[in-house]
Amino acid sequence: MNINRIDLADAASPERLVLEILKHEPTLAIPIPIKELCLRLDILEIVPLTTDGYEGGLLTSSDKFNGTILFNEASPRPRRRFTIAHELGHFLMPSHLPSSDGRFLCKLQDMMALKGGETDKRLKMEVEANRFASQILMPPPKFRVDAAASKDPELGHLCSIAKKYDVSREAAGRAYVRFRDEPVALVVTQNGKVLRDYRDPLKFPNLSAARGRMVSDHSLLRRRKHEMGVPSAIDETDAGVWTTVERGRKPAPLYEQVLLQRDGFALIMLSRDAVSGDDEEADDEAEMTSAERLKRRLHSDR
Repeated sequence: MNINRIDLADAASPERLVLEILKHEPTLAIPIPIKELCLRLDILEIVPLTTDGYEGGLLTSSDKFNGTILFNEASPRPRRRFTIAHELGHFLMPSHLPSSDGRFLCKLQDMMALKGGETDKRLKMEVEANRFASQILMPPPKFRVDAAASKDPELGHLCSIAKKYDVSREAAGRAYVRFRDEPVALVVTQNGKVLRDYRDPLKFPNLSAARGRMVSDHSLLRRRKHEMGVPSAIDETDAGVWTTVERGRKPAPLYEQVLLQRDGFALIMLSRDAVSGDDEEADDEAEMTSAERLKRRLHSDR
């Protein structure tokens, strides 16, 4: 690598930082060698964190001449990589200033902050560090191509992408729902309760399943048994299970897929067909049974 911090002198946002890094290092390998990148950008050490209750940290001076990144050694490798990228974001963002003792200390929930900060400066820094981490580990120009590579949105495809970029499935899912043409949502559950969901609000409607509530008995998660670690078949689910359906209006078909994980966690992918300008084809689908629509969706290229 040839990049240095002088190359980033005019970058004041997470997106601009990533853009400048990719401009100066266009051949960065996937998965991104995040540790090597840190060392090129004046991070002196990347060492295990010894303070309990925190996922990562950054030790630096007020002028940020150099720094040391800390990470939770007990966390899975993909999460450690995200943490390191997150702390690098704090280091590179000019507006991110350390506490009076020269430290940033970040908890696990800080790594999940995606919005907010209009009135909370600390939250704003965490959101920006997460945007930087996500985009540097999954560079949009490359990730967009990979996300579109499968004919339909599918959890097996998402898992393959997560492995390729060496990020968690959840982190990959956050980007995946943005870059697919179809309306897609990813729901994270534990023991049948909704924890989090990710979707593009311009393409996918609000979910009716509130956080902290049990998933409906009519969802694919609960109406069938699933094999741990193996994505289920894609099945059509009543749209009213997950979204609000206006009375007297027939909703577009909603497809559901489930991946059971350890410790009671599960990923649920919800998707709809991409909007088509072919009204005649849409009318045809309205007359089909659920099985016929699903068959057409999965085998339309035959």
